[in-house]
Amino acid sequence: MRLLSFAIPLLLATACAPKQVSVTNPTTPPTTGQVSGPATPAPTSANTVDPVLARVPESDTTARPQWLKQRIAAVLAERKRNPITRILRYDYGGHTVYYISAPCCDQYSNVFDTKGKLICQPDGGITGKGDGKCPDFEKNKTNEKLVWQDPR
Repeated sequence: MRLLSFAIPLLLATACAPKQVSVTNPTTPPTTGQVSGPATPAPTSANTVDPVLARVPESDTTARPQWLKQRIAAVLAERKRNPITRILRYDYGGHTVYYISAPCCDQYSNVFDTKGKLICQPDGGITGKGDGKCPDFEKNKTNEKLVWQDPR
C-alpha cells in the first residue's frame, strides 16, 4: 500500500509536467533562413493574392427600343436584385431577340422580340428548363451582345 501511495503522485507529476513545445505559423520566417526542402516555398507575411477588380463588360447602347428602356427604368426603380438583372441581345431563329435574366431563384428568364412581345422563357422555373417554348435557345442563340446590366 505504501508503494502505491508513493507511485501515484510520481506518475501524476510526470504526466502533468509542462512540455516544451515550439509553435510557428505559416508566416513565421524560418530561424535558419532555409526551408525544410527544395519544394517548400519560403514563408512570407506578405499578401500573396493581389485583388483584381471585376471586369464589367461595356453595354451596347445602340438602338434600344422604347419598351426596353422602360423595362430598364422599372428595374432601377426597384431595389437591387440578387443576382443583378442583365439584358443580352442575340440572334435566334433568324430574328434579333432580347434575353432578360430572372430576378431570382426559380423564376423564369424572358426572351422578347424587337417589339417587346414575349417569345418564350428559356430557363428558370422549378425544373430550370423554362416554359418549354424554346428548348433549343441555349444551343441556337448566336451573336451575344450585352445591352445592359444593373450597375448598382
